[in-house]
Amino acid sequence: MAAAVPGLPPRAAAPERGCRTGIRRAAVPAGNVHARPPVALTAPTAPTARDPVRLLLRAPGVYAPQGDTLLLASCVRRERLDASGRVLDLCTGTGAVAIVAARTGARVTAVDVSARAVVTAWLNARLHRRRIRVRRGDLLAPVAGRYFELITANPPYVPVDPAAGAAGRGAALAWDAGPDGRLVLDRICRTAPGLLAVGGVLLLVQSALADVPATLALLRRAGLRTEVAARRRQAFGPVMTARAALFERRGLIRPGEREEELVVVRGVRER
Repeated sequence: MAAAVPGLPPRAAAPERGCRTGIRRAAVPAGNVHARPPVALTAPTAPTARDPVRLLLRAPGVYAPQGDTLLLASCVRRERLDASGRVLDLCTGTGAVAIVAARTGARVTAVDVSARAVVTAWLNARLHRRRIRVRRGDLLAPVAGRYFELITANPPYVPVDPAAGAAGRGAALAWDAGPDGRLVLDRICRTAPGLLAVGGVLLLVQSALADVPATLALLRRAGLRTEVAARRRQAFGPVMTARAALFERRGLIRPGEREEELVVVRGVRER
């Protein structure tokens, strides 16, 4: 998880994830939303040159783009996409990464389990005049049977105290990911490769605290050629700082360490 990024809302102002599991499926039509936004939307201040988009609306409770979003977006820009490409953005949140992909002309579908995130992403797509299909649902459920040249994901990955159970409640559902941080990561690693077209790419961002080697191993087992495509070190945000003592006890960080490494894992389906 990230510290505040210049030009974006403070981390404490919003949950640090935008996708969870276990909620019934629903869909928002790609070209139409018939309900008003469930909450007031706010626009962040002018972002820096590193930001994936120049302006994003964000509803309270929707993950604000942070260092992991920027790292993932930078990797999306390096992929070869054109109007024939099909892109799936999982845990889309504000839709920032989906908008980056849509700028190439690719056909983009964005998925999130949060109703607020779905409305926010749809509005941001309209704001940036990008045609993006936005769907609400549990990870891959809304796109079952479809194939993509690129799948991106920025899922929850913060480890929780084992005594607290698999995931938190309320706002904590947006970042808690089980005792090892892999509650959603493992599901994506096992299921997303099956939706990749031949030559397709999966880009997955996570913290090094959530066991990057396990991600690489699962994707290789699923038939992908894998690598760590990008890395970024950054200071802990509020949630990570609050759990620093837990991470120290579990040996995930050194005593007094208050930084984490973010990585983007890249997997390619070669056949």
